[in-house]
This record gives sequence, structure tokens and C-alpha cells, in this order.
Amino acid sequence: MKRILILYASLGSGHISAAKALEGAFAQFHDVEVQVEDAFDHASPILREVVTTIYERLSERVPELYRMVYEGSDVDDLEESENDNKLYAKIERPFLKDLERFVRNGNFDVIICVQQIPSRLLELMEQEGKLAQPHYVVVTDVMAHSTWLNPGVDGYFLPSDLTAEVLTQRGVDPDLLHVTGIPVKLEISQEKSKQEMRKRHDLPSDRPVVTLFGGGMQSKRVRLMVSKLLESPHPGLLNVVAGRNEKLTERLEDLTDGPNMQLRKLGLIDYVDDLVVASDLVITKAGGLITSEVLARGVPMVIIDSFPGQEEWNADVVSAMGAGIQLRLPDMVPPAINHLLSEPHQLEFMRQQATRIGQPRAAMRVAEIIVEKLRSPQAAASVSV
Repeated sequence: MKRILILYASLGSGHISAAKALEGAFAQFHDVEVQVEDAFDHASPILREVVTTIYERLSERVPELYRMVYEGSDVDDLEESENDNKLYAKIERPFLKDLERFVRNGNFDVIICVQQIPSRLLELMEQEGKLAQPHYVVVTDVMAHSTWLNPGVDGYFLPSDLTAEVLTQRGVDPDLLHVTGIPVKLEISQEKSKQEMRKRHDLPSDRPVVTLFGGGMQSKRVRLMVSKLLESPHPGLLNVVAGRNEKLTERLEDLTDGPNMQLRKLGLIDYVDDLVVASDLVITKAGGLITSEVLARGVPMVIIDSFPGQEEWNADVVSAMGAGIQLRLPDMVPPAINHLLSEPHQLEFMRQQATRIGQPRAAMRVAEIIVEKLRSPQAAASVSV
């Protein structure tokens, strides 16, 4: 039985979801045992508090400063970026002693990181001869920031050919790059019919369905978009998913159906994938996970309110590939939606592009490649040394 450790750091939901998707994929192999751990559960509370506070306050309160820090720390030169990451790792290491001990005593055959912090620690351990097993990195942003890069990584699993091209230009060995997509839950690789999903959730079968995932957006901006969309001349249904955002739920409380566009207000739901399949268009932010899930279902996106940094980069890629459009002003979302609903040929092109670049089997592809490497004679020999 081969033992695999998957490490993430609980900064946002994307890393956690990718780790869980990989766990489900590896569970399909009878000779593999997988364990998923949050690096912060094996870290000093000081590190968790400092890192999460900096991330949340910069990205939410001073987004322009966050953009400057994020883009300014992205280094094109491979050697320079690896040296920077080594410095970050040395700063973090005193707060990760428990994680280091856990890795050394865990008797794992492979370690997979879906976030940069644990990956940097493993690189230091390898340089000191304290890490015998191979170490892989699964990049969970559409574009790979230089903080993902370390010299001892045995392989990178990447969202797209564009990501691989950028890393190759930066000097990363192409033999280490595997284009698989960002891991999404296995449910998304299962075929679902739009009509069946609409019937299951009591959605209209003869009109467009638009879904707005607004839980991570400012409630005032969502209300503006929704109120204008309800004035649409096109018959249809608008789903607004507030998730855990109670302020948004309150802000939308008095809104009702428009003359042509019906409104359905939803809170926290457990059928996001069904709703994506049932939709003709999705309005969302550009987190790595949600964009990957929507692309994997071949549904066009209208992206709004992206966080500076990685979300803006994600949105740029989706827009550049023709699978969606990125907007900054909420006032522009309703006319964009109305335009797309009145231009079925353009909407169909976007759907085709989303289908072309979506990767519904990303988690299984990562698992298949790593399990194949584990089963190879070379891998067995290296573990026994």
C-alpha cells in the first residue's frame, strides 16, 4: 500500500477544495492510501494568524496595495524566484516545526502540495537531506506566481498550456510540467443533462437561466446588478446565490420578479454543480476553483469584482480564451448579459471555448500520473534506497 500525503494551507476555499478533489481521485485506486492535512494545523497559531490577517486585510481593505505586493513579488528570473522562496521558507520554518516533524515521521511515499507554504518547507528539508520522498506541486491559480517555484520539486501539475509556456520561458524544465487543469470534485467529470438539472431543481426549460454567485461580492454592488437584470427585456430566470453572506440576503429581501426576468434567491446550497449545468450564463468572481468548475462544465462566464492579483490573472485568461468576459463596473453587467442573450451565436462560441479549455478530469489525471510513477520500477528502487 502506497501512502500519499496532500498538504494545503487554509487560505481561501480553493486550496481546500483542490485537496479534497485529489483525495477523492486517489481513493479510486485500491493500492493507495491518502491523507489530507492543513499545514496550519501543524503550525504555530502565530503563523496562521499573521498570514491570514495580512491576506484578508490587504485583499479586502486595500486591494490596490495587495495588487502591488502580489505583482511586485512575481519574479521572472527562475534563480531569483527560488532564492526568494528559500528566504520565505527560512522565515516560516520556526513556526512549522510540528509540520516538519509530522512529515519526517509519517512514512509517506509521495507528498503533494496545493499551496506554496508547505512546499517551501519541503524544499528546505530536501536540501538538508531530510526529505527522501518525491514532492509534487499542484498549482491552483490559472497563472502560476513565482512563489510556486522551488528547485527540488519533482513535478508541477498546471491549469493550462499557457501556464506551462510561461513557466518554460522562466526556465523551468519542461519535463517537470504536466498540464492537467485545476483539480475539481469528481462529480464534475460525470455527465449531466441541462434539461435534467432544470427539471430536478424546478427551473424553466424554455427560457434562459442566468446564475449569479454573489456570496463573495459586496452586497450593494450585487443589488445594483440584480435590480437592473430584473428589468431585462428577455424572458428568463435569474438565480442569485448568496451563500453565507447574510448582508446580501438582507439587501435583496425586497426585490421580486421583473416583467420578464424571474428572480430566485438562494442561500447556502449543496447543488452548485447542478446549478452551473442548468445555466446558460454564470456571473461570478474569478477564484481559481469556481472558474475551473464552470469551465469544466462548458458554461460561459461574466466575471466581475475580481480580487487584485491572482483573481485578475484568472479572469484575464478566461477572457483571452474567449470563454467569458471580465467587467469592472457592476452597471455594465446587465447590458452585457442582455447582449449575450440576444446573440445566441456569440454565446455558443463562448460555450465552445469554455468546453475546449475546461478540465473536468483534472483530479483524476493528477492521480493517474502520480500512481503510475509510484508503480514504476524506478520509483520502487528510489524508495528502497
